[in-house]
Amino acid sequence: MALTARQLTPRIGSEIFAHRADLLAGTHAAEIRALLAERGVLLLRGGDFSDDEEITFGKTIGRVRDDFGHSVMPITFDKAFNPKFADYFRSNTLWHFDGSWDDVPPFASILTPRVLSATGGETEFANLYAAYDDLPDADKAMLDNVRVIHSMEASLRRAVPDPSEEQERAWNDFPEHPVPLVWRHASGRKSLVLSSTAVRIEGMERAEGDALLARLTAHATGPHYVYRHIWRMGDVLIWDNTGTAHRVLPFDIESGRRLHRVTLLGEETLREAA
Repeated sequence: MALTARQLTPRIGSEIFAHRADLLAGTHAAEIRALLAERGVLLLRGGDFSDDEEITFGKTIGRVRDDFGHSVMPITFDKAFNPKFADYFRSNTLWHFDGSWDDVPPFASILTPRVLSATGGETEFANLYAAYDDLPDADKAMLDNVRVIHSMEASLRRAVPDPSEEQERAWNDFPEHPVPLVWRHASGRKSLVLSSTAVRIEGMERAEGDALLARLTAHATGPHYVYRHIWRMGDVLIWDNTGTAHRVLPFDIESGRRLHRVTLLGEETLREAA
């Protein structure tokens, strides 16, 4: 069976159709990578991958990252499943991309649901390539050499405004990191680098920098750049972390909601793109 796809929205997201066995065997790996670069988010309904199958599929399109000894990261507030990082996920309700403090952010991630909340918990994705492409030429010229300081603490402090001393010590383990506001990709394309981890813009007054970041984020997360995914059990969703931002919509944190994530190692450096 050939791989086919249909658009989920005009600017971002496609649902793919293929034999499950072919996906796990890597038969369509090149097509999937090309479509992921083009559409940002890919959905396989009813894929129903186990953890091992999620890892196997990930290895067909990239290099699977080892997260503290495990290839699968439970994304949940339930500390029975993720005692070390459950608190960090409180900032997931804010627009972000993963690894904004890394020299080489993750290339992509694969997400499958294991427990869903009764209401809420949809995941939204914004196309940062398209958002850049649609900017006026004057904005593109102005942003060309702008650099932004990012840190884990900035995002978590927005989500947890009254942290404990222990939380603050843990957050400070992630140092501030300067990155360009425009990512010049090896492909020749450009995308905005927008995330709740942004602290300030280098060389710009704080109020002016905050206003610029707020304006760009409002532009990039406008409805015509966003795909909102309503989860169903069995879904397999893949997104290009280098060209999209994402967030989860609010849900009952006591619901036990849990999704399993496989992350693919980055393939191009962000820091050197400036």
